[in-house]
Amino acid sequence: MRIHFIAIGGSAMHNLAIALHKKGYQISGSDDVIFEPAKSRLDKYGLLPTEMGWNEGRISTDLDAVILGMHARIDNPELLKAQELGVKIYSYPEYIYEQSKDKSRVVIGGSHGKTTITSMILHVLNYYNRDFDYLVGAQIAGFETMVKVTKEAPVMIIEGDEYLASPIDRRPKFHLYKANVAVISGIAWDHINVFPTYADYTAQFDKFIDTIEEGGTLIYCEADEDLNDIVEKSTAKINKIGYSIPEHVIKNGITYLQPEDTELKIFGDHNLMNLNAAKLVCAELKINETDFNKAISSFTGAAKRLEVISADASTNVYKDFAHSPSKLKATIDAVKAQFTNRKLVACIELHTFSSLNKDFLKEYAGSMDKADDAIVFIDLKSFEQKRMEPFSELDVQEAFSNKNLKFFNDASQLKAYLLSLNYKNANLLMMSSGNYAGFDLPELAGALSR
Repeated sequence: MRIHFIAIGGSAMHNLAIALHKKGYQISGSDDVIFEPAKSRLDKYGLLPTEMGWNEGRISTDLDAVILGMHARIDNPELLKAQELGVKIYSYPEYIYEQSKDKSRVVIGGSHGKTTITSMILHVLNYYNRDFDYLVGAQIAGFETMVKVTKEAPVMIIEGDEYLASPIDRRPKFHLYKANVAVISGIAWDHINVFPTYADYTAQFDKFIDTIEEGGTLIYCEADEDLNDIVEKSTAKINKIGYSIPEHVIKNGITYLQPEDTELKIFGDHNLMNLNAAKLVCAELKINETDFNKAISSFTGAAKRLEVISADASTNVYKDFAHSPSKLKATIDAVKAQFTNRKLVACIELHTFSSLNKDFLKEYAGSMDKADDAIVFIDLKSFEQKRMEPFSELDVQEAFSNKNLKFFNDASQLKAYLLSLNYKNANLLMMSSGNYAGFDLPELAGALSR
């Protein structure tokens, strides 16, 4: 098979390209810019384009398929050439389905927790040497790449994003996988550039339920009232299993599942609900609760999901992918509940289209109230790149309903402030789906301990 990737540098795209290369396919690709770690990974397998930019000469009728990434535009010359020649064009979720249509497909959807639930399932399956394919949204320990596709594996575990499939396919990705077993972890409005109202957004999850194969299973968070309502009204001919927070205790900053007293390396109500979702999926895959608990006790978390940067007797530094209001609140609540005797310095970087929208910003009201020192950072370049009007400190304080919140739009000033604080008996939580304008978080964590 000869496959060409347009915008091969994307997170899922380059991982799929590597997975198909390992399967024996002949892979080519193009992009106008490729960042790390995609650049090094593609280079390792001989898949890095020899020159950046688009070239319609790369497209011919010899190709079996073109896979189109979201980064490409609808007037991309390679895309136009493929359309002209009648070459089959797929979005990457469409092609994932093509690779898994003869397998049992587990699809994890929801506004938050998708990567963690998927990572937990992969960890347990890997622990017991089960044969499986997968697509996950972050790099996780024990797995070289974020995508694996083989001929032999009987099941594929897929993280199902609700964002659009490609520039020419406006369907949410998770609608394309046709799950046999599906998870919805909860619903919290996001991607307002595509779903301008909450009703538009929630409708995508209703449609997702309808894509589950007849006789399949939906595992859903019953603590989410809006999700409960959608599930109850659904007439899909599927099995429905709700989940909530499992019984647990916290002792000396460590969480233990009850009644077996299973020690966990993760914490927080949100993570515990994710664990219950993963446990129910594994039950569908014939892994019982005792075996699940044994395996999950060694799970350290997905990358950037309450990831420990440094820890000592009085101070932990975490980084987390949180960026939406619900994720922000859940992450802060988790750290405060786990370390009740420590202060919490919490910093969120806002940089997504939704979070920089002045109308959406008010959705963050109250989300940082449990932080002892609440900080919001927005790189001015983010507004410039998105051609949006910058916020003032007062704008942010009013939107978050927190007059004590501190606001920075200069990375050097933010760093200086963080270094000026006393971290004795205090934790630092850095949250972003970006990079704090190039912040070196391990370096910052090291400086705090000096």
